[in-house]
Amino acid sequence: MRAHIACIVLIAHAVASAKILGLFPHTGKSHQMVFDPLLRRLAEKGHHVTVVSFFPVKNPPANYTNISLESLAKLGVETIDLSWYESSNSILKMTGLEKIYEELTAMQPLSYMAVDVCSKLVGFEPLARTLRQDYDVILVENFNSDCMLGLAHIYGQKAPIIALLSSSLMDWSPSRIGVSDNPSYVPIVTSTFTTPMSFVQRLKNTVLNIYYKLWFRYAIQLKEKEIIENHYGRKIVDLEELARNTTLMFVNVHHSFNGVRPLLPGIVEVGGMHLDHKRKPIPEFFERFLNDSEHGVVLFSFGSLIKTSTLPKYKEDIIMKTLSKLKQRVIWKYEDSPEEGTLVGNVLKVKWIPQYDLLQHSKIIAFVGHGGLLGMTESISAGKPMLVIPFFGDQHLNGAQAEKIGFGKVVSYADLSEKTFLDGLQSVLSPEMRLSARRASNIWSDRQADPLDTAVYWTERVIRWGHQAPLHSPARDLPLHQYLLLDVAAAILVAILVLIAILRLIVVLIIRFFSGSVTAKEKLH
Repeated sequence: MRAHIACIVLIAHAVASAKILGLFPHTGKSHQMVFDPLLRRLAEKGHHVTVVSFFPVKNPPANYTNISLESLAKLGVETIDLSWYESSNSILKMTGLEKIYEELTAMQPLSYMAVDVCSKLVGFEPLARTLRQDYDVILVENFNSDCMLGLAHIYGQKAPIIALLSSSLMDWSPSRIGVSDNPSYVPIVTSTFTTPMSFVQRLKNTVLNIYYKLWFRYAIQLKEKEIIENHYGRKIVDLEELARNTTLMFVNVHHSFNGVRPLLPGIVEVGGMHLDHKRKPIPEFFERFLNDSEHGVVLFSFGSLIKTSTLPKYKEDIIMKTLSKLKQRVIWKYEDSPEEGTLVGNVLKVKWIPQYDLLQHSKIIAFVGHGGLLGMTESISAGKPMLVIPFFGDQHLNGAQAEKIGFGKVVSYADLSEKTFLDGLQSVLSPEMRLSARRASNIWSDRQADPLDTAVYWTERVIRWGHQAPLHSPARDLPLHQYLLLDVAAAILVAILVLIAILRLIVVLIIRFFSGSVTAKEKLH
């Protein structure tokens, strides 16, 4: 009995003072915004948290250590120039191959970024010093790189790995935990499809599913492995094998919005864990603008990565002319604006907005955005319908899902005109859409526990039990031929062929027997 109590005390003490390492090699600010609340909460609970990232938190808790990567690469803040979306290849367009080409090359910049950052991480001494220490658990972003897994292996890290995703599972993620991603009903992350899919959509989804797995393998994993081996002068375990040591995965989704997908104990939905539901006071000039609006306000933002001020003039004219036709006022995040904004008719252009705090304001009645998952999560949490103008990544799929559940409407940037934009705005401003958005919000919010509390619980559970309590599917460790039952199918096929051969032999023998009997009788006569 005393031994049992002592064990419980030791476990409680270990969790209360655990050493946690966070490794986040991606330069996108929006990704880090998903993870920071979890890391901060873990530190506030008494854990010793060390975070390696491009976005060190300001005013961290006493037991929170920042290792900044800011000097290694350009940060992903307002780097997307919208003029890129104006050019098109006339030959590809004429042949109908433009869309296929875009889908095959959409991810290519991510491989360049991953390889470039990895080549700098291997020689970054602050990271090396950090990896020489012991930890109870390691949190790693699972996105476009496995370099950190290779470096952790180099320095002999044995702690369980928790993968964090700012989106749903990437196309190369399911095999790490052994979950099914059957393309007949699981759309790839960059898809525009929702279920059920047509034959052509399933065909396209299957081809791209296979393509992106191979692309990640050859464009990123093998190159990062080579970078690490060249720097340290020795061979390492394949990064694909290291990735299969993942104990748990947090996905920034919730099935009510992002769609029902196969899950395992080792895949935990934490969509919305970055949200702080305590509304903060907003600047006075916003409050005045909102309170003076008789018919409500539409919020308009393309997020932190896209630089809205790079809009071509004709597109900006289309947007401004359309917005001027609304009886509602508009707050538009537009970088080249004064701090307190520029008022043009019914549109207030401002440099920066406290997005989630504004979305929770009763005067905000709709949201126009690019379909980034953080913005859409904030919008559905606040119960505000969305007009989605998607550009890249998972934004098309997010927009399609919003349409499917009656939470939003999608307008293509390429097809953006005064008519399509106005039709889209009128759709999301309709009483029916606003009611539908509130219903979607209520369903999304109806959970057993707060997503941040859920993430904290599962992190501490992994700290408590680690490799002793596996959460992955046995499918993860099966060879491909066993997973697909090819050996069983082959055995059944051989059995069938043997049976056919035996039956054929029996039939031949019977025929010969009777034909022999007939011949003998004829001879007797």
